[in-house]
Amino acid sequence: MATKPIKSLESEEQRLHRIRITLTSRNVKSLEKVCSDLIAGAREKELQVAGPVRLPTRILRLVVRKSPNGEGTNTYDRWEMRIHKRLIDLHSPSDVVKQITSISIEPGVEVEVTIADV
Repeated sequence: MATKPIKSLESEEQRLHRIRITLTSRNVKSLEKVCSDLIAGAREKELQVAGPVRLPTRILRLVVRKSPNGEGTNTYDRWEMRIHKRLIDLHSPSDVVKQITSISIEPGVEVEVTIADV
């Protein structure tokens, strides 16, 4: 009866993963700065980088009647919030991604990291 070879820790660490980093923010300048910092860090480590992919801007609108009691002229306040989103794909070992994502992130930028096997 043959036994299966035991996986070593070294082969587990060196296995490539597909890492998708999703950045979301209301401020475009801070979002682009974080995005460029991540890509520059990945290129320094000589990783395969795809992106940034600019997803469509989500615009949330809220229209509110100015008058508190409903009498008088119909006047409205229009408020809107724009949410910008970027995707970056990397192909690298997971320990390298920890080093790249340890950069300082601007306030107001949300980062979501998804790791999948290649």
